[in-house]
Amino acid sequence: MTDSTIVLVTGANKGLGLTTARRLGALGHTVLLGSRDHGRGTEAAGKLAAEGIDAVAVDLDVTDDASVTAAADRIRAEYGHLDVLVNNAGVVGGRATAADTTADLVRTTYETNVFGPVRVTHAMLGLLAAARAPRIVMVSSGLGSHGLTADPERIESRVPGFAYQSSKAALNMVAARYAAELPDVHVAVVDPGYTRTDLNGNSGTQTVEEGTDAIVAAATGDASAASGSYADRHGPLPW
Repeated sequence: MTDSTIVLVTGANKGLGLTTARRLGALGHTVLLGSRDHGRGTEAAGKLAAEGIDAVAVDLDVTDDASVTAAADRIRAEYGHLDVLVNNAGVVGGRATAADTTADLVRTTYETNVFGPVRVTHAMLGLLAAARAPRIVMVSSGLGSHGLTADPERIESRVPGFAYQSSKAALNMVAARYAAELPDVHVAVVDPGYTRTDLNGNSGTQTVEEGTDAIVAAATGDASAASGSYADRHGPLPW
């Protein structure tokens, strides 16, 4: 057991997840790197540990009930609580148009982007309840915003796709319901912005450091701020 701030980041072996873990670890937090690939997770945690960060790899496949349960059991046994849960793991799920999108494609995308955060959050609620000021950060996207995708002046309105956008809109509502029904947990939804990661073939205009600004702010900001916020690194966003 420990009094350290314990942070779990899903999908943390690369990209936004790894940089989030690095930045939070540099603040003195214990960072648990959730990764479905044991080898990659262990390698990523090792790199952070070499930088002096208290980083631990945790096997965690957000699409698998047994894997998520095992991760929660391990965190409970080793730390006794969880202060911050960053639901970061996500997939693009293909770029099919609305006309070409099948139910199977949507289901596969939702399994990671929607059901994954619900599965992980549900498993971690008891650990969050044991923390002094628990937080949940949902890493969403501006592509899930009705306000942004309906604004012809915004790039989000011109990005094709169906499954990914709808999954992030669904995640936004999932987060809003957690915020409404879990008064003792601070919930925040963040849009990293168009960031250079494997998810977009490294075509983004932001660095991963810039892309994690909103995530780190949500994980460490004013605990007295209203729960249920939706923002990027520049400020609040329309739902």
